Amino acid sequence: MTSSVNDAIPVEKGLDLESRQMVIETVRQLKDRLLTRDKILEYDKNEFFPEDTLREMLGPEIGLQLLFIPEAYGGMGGGTRDCLAVIQELCKICLGIGTAFFSIQLGADPLLVGGTKEQKENWLGAIAEGNSLVAYAVTEPGAGSNLAALKTKAEPVKNDAGEITGYTLNGTKQFISTGGYADFVTLLANTPEGPSFFVVEKGTPGFVPGKGEEKHGIRASNTSPLSLTNVFVPIDNLIGGVPGKGMKQANKVFGYTRLMVAAMALGAFEAALEIVIPYAQERIQFGSPLSEKQGYTHKLVVPHAVRFEAAMAYLDDIALRLDSGEKDLHVEGSIAKLFSTEAANSAADDAIQALGGYGYITEFEVEKIKRDVKITCIYEGTSEIQQSIISTLRWKDTRKTKGGFYKSIADEMETLNNVVDDAGCILYGIAAGILNDMIMLAHDNRLTRKQHVMFSLADMMTHVEVGSSLARKAVTLTREKNPDADKIKIMSRIFADEVAQLVIRNALSILMGTGLFDEKAAADFMESKSYQRLACSSLNIINDMDKAADILFAR
Repeated sequence: MTSSVNDAIPVEKGLDLESRQMVIETVRQLKDRLLTRDKILEYDKNEFFPEDTLREMLGPEIGLQLLFIPEAYGGMGGGTRDCLAVIQELCKICLGIGTAFFSIQLGADPLLVGGTKEQKENWLGAIAEGNSLVAYAVTEPGAGSNLAALKTKAEPVKNDAGEITGYTLNGTKQFISTGGYADFVTLLANTPEGPSFFVVEKGTPGFVPGKGEEKHGIRASNTSPLSLTNVFVPIDNLIGGVPGKGMKQANKVFGYTRLMVAAMALGAFEAALEIVIPYAQERIQFGSPLSEKQGYTHKLVVPHAVRFEAAMAYLDDIALRLDSGEKDLHVEGSIAKLFSTEAANSAADDAIQALGGYGYITEFEVEKIKRDVKITCIYEGTSEIQQSIISTLRWKDTRKTKGGFYKSIADEMETLNNVVDDAGCILYGIAAGILNDMIMLAHDNRLTRKQHVMFSLADMMTHVEVGSSLARKAVTLTREKNPDADKIKIMSRIFADEVAQLVIRNALSILMGTGLFDEKAAADFMESKSYQRLACSSLNIINDMDKAADILFAR
């Protein structure tokens, strides 16, 4: 376990770096035996769920699931950073396999946050021993991610003395990862007191997994509906032992699980970059390598490599906060998922373009990555749901703090710019200030009722917060004289331009698109809010992209 020299600083949860690296190396070695390239392509082609392979990954020789199980229940007690690094590495190999593995952790989460000691010993112990594939059963056909629309019912069953001995469950679940193979599921159902999680074990009478869905991507994972008809579960299977706590238990893990999905997308993202970069170094077009052509590097690779670094910086920031004991990072989880998954999906699309005709052919793998990564923009809450969460809760944060939330980011960026003036910090700070004003303006003019406006604000919020993390990393590396400092500073400047241009565009869209301001009034407003300084964000941007390409392609 890691600890701080200064006792005043909270002890950080998780493994030491050497132990984490050992687990990552274990995942990499899977490519040589269990998860070879040929097997992965075969699973995808035949839409085959490799149950035996998954169970071997959980067995005593590998025991990958031990990472997220607390030490008290037979696991390694890995922290958020450890789990993010390992799931990203696994999803570099195959997002379908990563999804199947993540479903075990996701299914364990209600037990981890809400289970009694006995329940944890029983079911977490079974996972630690490698005996259980697990699924998380919340989504329903008509409700999707809207837990408030839950229809599955759990009716209490009482004995002659009037004591509750168990519950009878009736309902249907949809899109359940590993649902057709799980040894048990953690399932959300409505009790008279409200939503509650139950453990439902495979083979329970009336509990019937449906046929696996035929899917566009992640074809190596199983996705099945679940049907429950008069399914009796004993009272001991009510997670936490008290009904009506399910929504609270689900909300406790959203910040964490959405961070995990972000890492899964980044695994696929990284795999795509590791294909297109070497390809460009070797592929000769019109007498020179593609890696020397800005039409390839500056359009199809550099912007994505920059977003990858930005996403990594943000995930690391939030993971460290979670490992240091912070709670309720609900919005941060949504920001991580929205930015990382959309960026990964865009990068995978351009990876196909980068390889030309080869990109469309299965053996070159990028078309599979594209099919796989799209689901990350959908499961665990669609991008649109994340935009709603981000804009609504950050709007409330801004009003509650009287603008203090984004002002603190703006002030931090100004301070960091005084330390390192070539990392784009000043642009992030100005963007945060304009964002603050736009939130207040939207509130005062009741524009928060317009979903399009809220989505525009969400994108601004997301980019400002992610960009601030990248700037923070650039300054830290510079202070440490880290050899990667120059690379991250260049990328932070490039991303600062992207953030600045997005904030300008979205602000004008809100001001003029709603009819709130005419052209002159909008121009006056933006000029008073440092619009011109943001408008000049592209200064030297092509030169910076040249420098980034030099680093990425080892030119």
